[in-house]
Amino acid sequence: MYVIRNVFKCKPGKAKDVIEKFKAAHALLADVEMDDRILVDEVAGFWTVVVELNVENIAAFESAMKDRGSREDVQKAMAGYLDQVDSGYREVFRVA
Repeated sequence: MYVIRNVFKCKPGKAKDVIEKFKAAHALLADVEMDDRILVDEVAGFWTVVVELNVENIAAFESAMKDRGSREDVQKAMAGYLDQVDSGYREVFRVA
């Protein structure tokens, strides 16, 4: 089992907009069996949004990302989100 965190440092005041885009996209992907959640900063750096996924293996993550990226409805829901983000990074953890 792996935990994958995509961490987005949003432009000032834009975290809420990014969260709404991810919520809309996740609602469209309810049929995809992937345990995911959206986190927002409480004590971390300002305007930080984290999308956390739990996957059985890295291949499942790669497949899900490819599927999500190719779906027109998901692309529409996520349109423009990169304009609201300054930077980001991905963390991949294996559950011990």
